[in-house]
Amino acid sequence: MGIRPRLHSGYDGDTISYRYRKADSHDWLPLGTLKFTGSKTTGFNPYAVDRDRNLVYGFDAKDGRQALYAIALDGSLTKTLVLDHPDVDVDDLIRIGRQNRVVGASFVTDKRQSAFFDPTLKALAASLSRALPGLPLVTFVDASADESKLLLFAGSDVDPGHFYLYDKATRHLGEVLPARGALATTTLAQVKPITFTATDGTQIPAYLTLPPGSDGKGLPTIVMPHGGPEARDEWGFDWLSQFFANRGYAVLQPNFRGSTGYGEAWFKDNGYKSWRVAIGDVNDGGRWLVKQGIADPARLAIVGWSYGGYAALQSAVLDPALFKAIVAVAPVTDLETRRQERHDYTDFAEEDARIGKGPHVREGSPAQNAARITAPVLLFHGDRDQNVGVGESRLMASRLRAAGKQVDYVEFHGLDHQLDDSDARPQLLDKADAFLRTALKLPAK
Repeated sequence: MGIRPRLHSGYDGDTISYRYRKADSHDWLPLGTLKFTGSKTTGFNPYAVDRDRNLVYGFDAKDGRQALYAIALDGSLTKTLVLDHPDVDVDDLIRIGRQNRVVGASFVTDKRQSAFFDPTLKALAASLSRALPGLPLVTFVDASADESKLLLFAGSDVDPGHFYLYDKATRHLGEVLPARGALATTTLAQVKPITFTATDGTQIPAYLTLPPGSDGKGLPTIVMPHGGPEARDEWGFDWLSQFFANRGYAVLQPNFRGSTGYGEAWFKDNGYKSWRVAIGDVNDGGRWLVKQGIADPARLAIVGWSYGGYAALQSAVLDPALFKAIVAVAPVTDLETRRQERHDYTDFAEEDARIGKGPHVREGSPAQNAARITAPVLLFHGDRDQNVGVGESRLMASRLRAAGKQVDYVEFHGLDHQLDDSDARPQLLDKADAFLRTALKLPAK
């Protein structure tokens, strides 16, 4: 049980106090406290109870990174390290069946890797990897009540994936359905984990996707920073980067400093307070593409969604000459506006601390620095977005127009942050492609 106090202001407090009961008692005993400081948490964060082993799994810090621990619920509160990694965070539990039984955990280096605690599933996962050699990303999705039948998913960078049903008794593996059957005859682009060097010498991990059949030289190229910023990109199928690769663009997805998954030092103070470092890494990715000869410097663009849209716009504030076109979907455009958006939500105090106070708020807001942007801009936003308010894009479009800049703004009625709609997404993709082709002087396709 977790108890988070509500302040007199009506906002959430900055701690959650966790309690537990022993199997033979109705009395609640203290387990620990999780403290929130802006985007960071401190303390043991419980995720799942193992009723058979009478323990709780959760995440806590170890040597500057997140590790998986187990705490005994027998009254001793014995804490045991279950899994850690010297380079990256352990960030997810693997659960199965109707009881959400914990059978393992996973982390991402170049690719996501799973560590199974259940010996039967560990052996099965290894067997499935051999049976499905072209689909290395294998995930257990669900199971029958007795776990005799397992539903699993397997995919890769060039395969959106398939759902399979495995019968333990017969050892039969049969396909249920493909995740994106319409792409069965489409040649998809391989995704390559790479690193590039930032201005200060730091090696920045990223994923590079080249158009199928390309020699990888002198291409129209897109830098595509991820959302969040408390997130990271992973190796695998990505519908947005695959679309652009299909249209002939190279795509770079950098896990800039401010991303999660690489420990506390990499996260910095988050992508807002530490925007100069985060956006600097994004821009250095563009420069690396040019230096390597992958990108034609006259046909280099940036595309992003949510925080990625913020990064796309702010990249041009930091270096107006680098990118020749900007596409921002549901972007944060003004940090003070972002703060005020959360004013009537219980997590306002947390968001307030996340953004912070000081000159970085104005300097790190694209809408406050629209005059510095020279590249043409295309904005998309849903008017029912509760993650990033639609007013952010309306403000950005207004400021760009007032500064005499080239901007096109598309607003989708009745849609939220994901624009998850079978009409809206094709419109977004087609319009973005047409915009980039015009801005980068590419032939129509």
